[in-house]
Amino acid sequence: MSLILTLLVVAALVPLVPVLTRLLGRQAGWVLAAGLLLASAPLIHGSAGTQTVSETVAWMPTVDVALRLRLDGLSMLFALLVLGIGAVIMAYSTSYLTDRRPSGFYTLMTGFAAAMLLLVLADDLVVLWVAWELTTVCSYLLIARSGPTAGPPATRTLLVTVAGGLSLLGAVALVAARTGTTELTAALAHPAWGADPVFGTTVAVLVAVAAMTKAAQFPFHSWLADAMVAPAPVSAYLHAAAMVKAGIYLLMLFAGAASHAPVWPVLLVTVGLLTAVMGALFALQRHDMKELLAYSTVSQLGLLVAVIGVGTTEAMLAASVHVVAHALFKSAAFMHVGLMERRTGTRDLRRLRGLARSMPWAATMITLAVASMAGVLPTLGFISKEMIFEAMLGAPAAAAVGWLVALVAAAGAVLTVAYSARVILTLLPGAAPEVRPWRPTASMSAAISLTALAGAVLGVAAWLPADLVRNAAAATAGTPLAEVGGVYLWHGFGGPLMLSVLAIAAGVLLTVWRGHTDRLLDRALFPGSGVRAVQALHDGTIAFGRRVGALTRSNAPAAHIATPVVLLGLAGLGVVAVWPGAPPTLRPHALDVGLLVVLVVGIVTVVRARVRLTAVIATGVVGFSVAVWFFVLGASDVALTQLLVEILTVVIMVLVLRRMRPHFAPVGTRRSVLAAAAALAAGITATLATLAFTGHRPLSPAGEHFLREAQSLTGGTNIVNTILVDFRALDTFGELVVVAVAAMAVSALLTAHPAVEGTPQPQVDNPLSDPQRNAVFLTVLDRFLVPLMLLGSLYALLRGHTAPGGGFIAALLGTCALALAYLSASSARTRMLQRPYLAIAGAGIVVAVATGALGLFDGSFLRPLHAEVLGVKLTTALVFDVGVYLAVFGVILAALRLLGTPSADLPGRQPSMPPDQPHTDVRQTGGALP
Repeated sequence: MSLILTLLVVAALVPLVPVLTRLLGRQAGWVLAAGLLLASAPLIHGSAGTQTVSETVAWMPTVDVALRLRLDGLSMLFALLVLGIGAVIMAYSTSYLTDRRPSGFYTLMTGFAAAMLLLVLADDLVVLWVAWELTTVCSYLLIARSGPTAGPPATRTLLVTVAGGLSLLGAVALVAARTGTTELTAALAHPAWGADPVFGTTVAVLVAVAAMTKAAQFPFHSWLADAMVAPAPVSAYLHAAAMVKAGIYLLMLFAGAASHAPVWPVLLVTVGLLTAVMGALFALQRHDMKELLAYSTVSQLGLLVAVIGVGTTEAMLAASVHVVAHALFKSAAFMHVGLMERRTGTRDLRRLRGLARSMPWAATMITLAVASMAGVLPTLGFISKEMIFEAMLGAPAAAAVGWLVALVAAAGAVLTVAYSARVILTLLPGAAPEVRPWRPTASMSAAISLTALAGAVLGVAAWLPADLVRNAAAATAGTPLAEVGGVYLWHGFGGPLMLSVLAIAAGVLLTVWRGHTDRLLDRALFPGSGVRAVQALHDGTIAFGRRVGALTRSNAPAAHIATPVVLLGLAGLGVVAVWPGAPPTLRPHALDVGLLVVLVVGIVTVVRARVRLTAVIATGVVGFSVAVWFFVLGASDVALTQLLVEILTVVIMVLVLRRMRPHFAPVGTRRSVLAAAAALAAGITATLATLAFTGHRPLSPAGEHFLREAQSLTGGTNIVNTILVDFRALDTFGELVVVAVAAMAVSALLTAHPAVEGTPQPQVDNPLSDPQRNAVFLTVLDRFLVPLMLLGSLYALLRGHTAPGGGFIAALLGTCALALAYLSASSARTRMLQRPYLAIAGAGIVVAVATGALGLFDGSFLRPLHAEVLGVKLTTALVFDVGVYLAVFGVILAALRLLGTPSADLPGRQPSMPPDQPHTDVRQTGGALP
């Protein structure tokens, strides 16, 4: 289990970060660096040379989704970059950070590494997409926490990359639907890529767009420079081994399958070359060294995208070598920017001079990194550039096309040499400036030296990374390793060397004549910019949303109810078309008629009520009548739920109504007539639809399956409960999350904006004006009923699997006990409600998740486990039902406490009355319940 072990090691570091930073502070980076390096050991050991390793852990077998991991040459290359560069940057951060306990930074960086590792090891389409989105979230949070001005750039970055995530989601859905599997290896090998051109072209475009958003290709390039508000370690990791490399990995992963679509090479080569030249030109314009390096990354990634589009084995080998070279020189360069910020206080090239005298070692390292970036002999960057030119000249097209592609790439290389030389000629010469001591930044210098020297040494000793990159190229191109060429410093005389010499010479000339090129500085080359375009799209989307929202922005309930009611009425026309007549079994009984009369009386009372409390009571009558009807029809579970919901609804509605005027506002005759007509039409339609869709067909196959198999499969005889906690537990889990979010929303709303207190009413000397005398009857019952109801709640919870009950009904019964205790108390500050409702609701989610995780031992999340102890049948579905109980209990407790407690007593609120005014009990201010 080497792959699972590697992933678990990195994932385990994330929750350990707070502990480590508490103990070690910034120096926790050393432990995290060691952990990342340790995680790479199983990969290296388990790969066994060119052998492909696959591991699978069941996740959702019913939809063929599993935690499938696969290690081949390509994933090995990127996994080692993720872990190796990540370890270097963690060590670098121990000197760079200024916070004593940088828990947030280290947590997100470690989570970023875990997400990237999962991405490059994933062999399942769904897992791949989940990891892709996790990298998006981590990068957004790392950028957003960088300072008060980081919000807009982080948002723009999120918009662009999330758009790419949606594109990838579309590709994943299409591939899974067309190939019939979510296993990535099988899906990429499916014959549909070549046999179905529409499918292949659509998926190829979707994947290319997704990758280009992360790899900052035109027109999605703006976010990369915009994200430079992030600190140097984040930028170094994001550019060298994380975010942008995710896009490159995706292109290389899908290259073999997507290349069947003719649009794939054209799209990648065209966009890549355009981005390479444009990014280099923008980099030549920048004074801010960090921004210069950002546009340099855009340019280098464009070169990578173009050579991946060529698609040959030589092109994939060149791309693999350049991935390594780029990771080394770009991480060194960005870390050097952070070092300059710490020691000189600036990164503006116009204010930096004489680093060769003041920081000689750092100056040497940045020279090595920039030389590799410019492709100067004998660095690894020189080798990768030569190989890229050679692959383009050998493209599987006409020779003229190959030369055209190579010449455009060489034009980008000319500009790369020019801005690289500008950096060196600006930083190194001149008098030595005053800099801060080097000792506090020793680990920063060491990290820079490691990556910069690696880029130079691997150029001379090209045989060291040869096996790694050759395996990656073989896996990407789908060719045997024996057919992949070697990696050499010297490729002989030929077209690639000629283009390299011309690029370096022309770049040097541009530097010598920089008086002419300096005219480009701070000059807008185009009428707009990518950042402004993304911001305009963001602002336009919000403005459009406001316009759409304005159509329904009204506080009047009628405005919101009108649309569904009218639509229901219109739907009656469709019901008439499918209406087959009254069912032959439609023979009402006397009890049905009686209940119908009670319903009609209740509805008429609600419609004619002018006092809010009267309407609430009448609504309760209607609800109780429906509950009785459910009992008559034999739906005891539904009836219990309806009954308890009605009780709690009446209580909570009264808590709300006591803060409102007692009477409804008068309504005109015309509006009343229209409302009555719409209500009658909707009611008739709903009745006919119910009869048409349920009264003329037998029980559905799913229903028959539940009735037939529920007891044998689950051990339960309560079909409703077994559906909720066994067969469709995932749906119930989603509802629990909604319930917990509702509790948080109620708490946030009523804590931030407390409910208006009721208007004090004139006191009348009668038994009802005194809350203690008014509640004598309830107080007596409270002593016996509340404990009895709580015991009944526990009993309903335990028996739910075999008889009417379950977590939802039990929670409703328990909260009814709380409501009774509240109503019988003389003050709204009853101790029964002083419970941590959010913690209770959250505990329900935790219990549900933990129960679901137990199901993984039997192959699927939330699959119930069954056992028999001393003749008693036990099931984890009962534990899951406890989670249901806690979540529902928490949200209703939140409503009772927040609505039934004076606003001045809520957490974090100040009393709303003057300090010298005595507090009046809530029940003496119009809050007494009938």
